Amino acid sequence: MKFCEKLNEYIDKTGCTAKEISELSGISESTLSRYRSGERVPDVKSDAFDSLCKAVAELSRREKGEITLDYYTVKDGFLSCLDINTADREVFRKNLDTAMTVLNINASKMSAYTNYELSTIIRIRNGSRRPADPQRFALGAAEYISENADTPERLDALSSLLGCKSESISDSAQRTSKIFEWLFSEHADAEDDVSGFLGKLSEFNLNEYIKSVHFDELKVPSLPFRLHGSKSYYGIREMMEAELDFLKTTVLSKSDSPVTMYSDMPIEEISKDSEFMKKWIFGMALLLKKGLHLNMIHNVNRPFPEMMLGLEGWIPMYMTGQISPYYLKNPGGGAFHHYIIVSGAAALSGEAVAGYQNEGKYYLTRTRDEIAYYSRRASALLQNASPLMDIYRADNAKAFAAFSYSESVSDCPRRSILSAPPIYTATIEMLKKLCEDNGVSQENREIILSFFGKKRDEIRNTLGRGVSVTDEIPIFSRDEFEKNPPSLPLADIFLDKDIKYSYDLYVEHVKRTERFAADNSGYALKENTICTFANLQIHIRQGQYVIVSKERCPAIHFVIRHPKMCRAIESFIPSFRDIEKKQS
Repeated sequence: MKFCEKLNEYIDKTGCTAKEISELSGISESTLSRYRSGERVPDVKSDAFDSLCKAVAELSRREKGEITLDYYTVKDGFLSCLDINTADREVFRKNLDTAMTVLNINASKMSAYTNYELSTIIRIRNGSRRPADPQRFALGAAEYISENADTPERLDALSSLLGCKSESISDSAQRTSKIFEWLFSEHADAEDDVSGFLGKLSEFNLNEYIKSVHFDELKVPSLPFRLHGSKSYYGIREMMEAELDFLKTTVLSKSDSPVTMYSDMPIEEISKDSEFMKKWIFGMALLLKKGLHLNMIHNVNRPFPEMMLGLEGWIPMYMTGQISPYYLKNPGGGAFHHYIIVSGAAALSGEAVAGYQNEGKYYLTRTRDEIAYYSRRASALLQNASPLMDIYRADNAKAFAAFSYSESVSDCPRRSILSAPPIYTATIEMLKKLCEDNGVSQENREIILSFFGKKRDEIRNTLGRGVSVTDEIPIFSRDEFEKNPPSLPLADIFLDKDIKYSYDLYVEHVKRTERFAADNSGYALKENTICTFANLQIHIRQGQYVIVSKERCPAIHFVIRHPKMCRAIESFIPSFRDIEKKQS
């Protein structure tokens, strides 16, 4: 039932009039008329809502209607309505994004169903726009999600997301009501939500990004940029100018020395200037195109969601392999903000009192002695910094191989969230068939088979040492599989080609993995009805680090070491039903 229907029901059954409610509650007759027509819904935290509940209850006792109500009964009746909520809009946005990610909801189809433009849904989902009428939008979204639960697998996934049994949402109306209620309810601690960061990693395609920004076509200019020794910049507008001047100086210089950067300056005002951001991103792209390496010391002394959102923005640059991210365990802060970035050609230093950034100052210098001084400061910062994550690409494959070996002999319990069954449960015959179907060269076939043998030996040795291993793999229907066929997990060997499964071979690999679980008491298998991140393998070494591997070409590995990020990923449980298969 909607709020307008409940209000009209109260008026009819108590025998009171809208005019009496208006006079007793202090709500104008025009506003009350909008409540009755469904054109408007009151904010449940407002005085108007509270006054309305009291007025209806009081009038029910005065009049000779069918029922007599108290304040709490009236309030509970209103709160049970589908189009009213007790949560803020940001909670709704996060829940909507979670539901669309976990349940693989197609935004275009939701747009057609709800009559909201696709761009509007995308903006609501990413937080750049809020719906004018969140209840109306949420009801449409709930109805579409309910309609989309049209298979037993989807219904199971939805029931797990809602935290209820499948039987309790078999009815469409019940399902819609529960989804609507869930969308406006607080759930897991949003402080430690890493789904946005992982989702961005999963979806990001470096090759497509390079094409979209024309990175391959960028030409590093060689025209001289004149900066006379040093210069001071005051206020936010000049600070932005200073950053661009530093990038110009560094890009146009002959120096190939690494660049080191740290900033705990607020970025809200700067990020609002789209023209500056375009120039800054272009300058950073030129810096990377020139081949310079960047040591980026991130400021993690901020709320976790803000930190993760900032890291999401760095993903395209991380993918180049030219950035080493760090963080300070005990950052300063408090009364002051600081900024420092140093290259072989220039140094830029900044300071501001907290809350007074527009009164701050940046100082840019090309003087050799001053660059040496700021370089020592940057080096000292790096000495005190810890790796936020290690990043491995094909160009440092040997380093990743060395890390993988040390990791393979560790006795730390292992949990992995995978986008396909692990290669060590396959067979040589399956791998040969996959290679044949994908037109893999003989050289690469030998590499794949050698890798298979190595991983098979590793898992045997690991289980033989009594180390527990848990793998979570996705189970697809044929239709779901055809939409986005998974690839054989080969990120460790950095092949230049994805090896796609056929549906029959994927099913066979799943069965082989189930058999492996039955035969090995130390190995646990969980089968998920939905693949949350179709392009990631997540390997958790509890209390130590987390390895996030982007599976499809070009492969890349992030060994995450920041404790809070690791804990967030360790506690991340995809919202779908899992069926544990292990030796009893």
